[in-house]
Amino acid sequence: MPTTIKEERLRWVLPINNKEIKLKDAAKVCPHNSQRSLERWLCAYKKNGEAGLEPKSTRPKTNPRETPIRIKERIIELRKDKNRCALKLKWQLEKEGIVIHKNTIQKIIKKENLVRKYRVRKLKYKYIKVPLGKGELIEIDIKYVPDLVSNKQYYQFTAIDCASRWRYLKIYDDYSNGSSIKFLKELLIVAPFRIRAIKTDNGNNFTNRYVGYPKSANPMNPRLHPFDLLCQKLNIIHYLIDPGKPAQNGKVERSHRTDQETFYDRNRFKTLKDLKTKIKSWNQEYNNLEHCGLNGKTPNEMLQLLSTN
Repeated sequence: MPTTIKEERLRWVLPINNKEIKLKDAAKVCPHNSQRSLERWLCAYKKNGEAGLEPKSTRPKTNPRETPIRIKERIIELRKDKNRCALKLKWQLEKEGIVIHKNTIQKIIKKENLVRKYRVRKLKYKYIKVPLGKGELIEIDIKYVPDLVSNKQYYQFTAIDCASRWRYLKIYDDYSNGSSIKFLKELLIVAPFRIRAIKTDNGNNFTNRYVGYPKSANPMNPRLHPFDLLCQKLNIIHYLIDPGKPAQNGKVERSHRTDQETFYDRNRFKTLKDLKTKIKSWNQEYNNLEHCGLNGKTPNEMLQLLSTN
């Protein structure tokens, strides 16, 4: 007994092709199809042999609701240029007058093989999200500039507002206590809001809780870090994340990934001046990018919205 569609069709076509039975007589006893189908099978068999009897997809080759080719090309162009996700591309296209669902954009990206080559399984932590106002909590962290510039290592200090995602970047020669203090003082000058609290990791340039406190002559009243002393002087609360839990500083860590993928992987720097000029322009661009965490608003737009509320 035939086990495939091709074998079943061949069982009816071979006697007709070998002239053992007439086609019209076979059509009277064939339980599957009409005489027209037998004629089509016979024609396909004579033209392509047994391969012609393989079942073909009945899926239509065209779709009246298919996305226009010009929109597809624009999506591919933006994906290659900006490497943004489908949701951010949707917001960008809406500003250009193109309305398209994010799932459609994702299908186009996947079909063009423009998705990430790998996926990293992340540990998910459940934290209580408290609505914040601008300046109520600023996350600060340091990122190594990936490549040497003029045979020297430089460091990027980053501060990001948890409420609006507004960000400030600065390049320094080192990540010492002096650079951390200098960065905080500059941040207070340029920030368009009052800073009430900051959150950092447990690096030696931010705290001596895990290095200096145990060695203090008076552990009950240890000598404070210069960064902590400046925060006290400025009436700023200084929070520290738990050791080994960078996800608690997630906003600034995520912005560092964006820096790496969008800025450092696409630029080369000949001099320190070139690096500082380009990162200043990139910071301005970042503050005008749509963010998924802000429902499509930019950090600058979110600042204006928080100012009116």
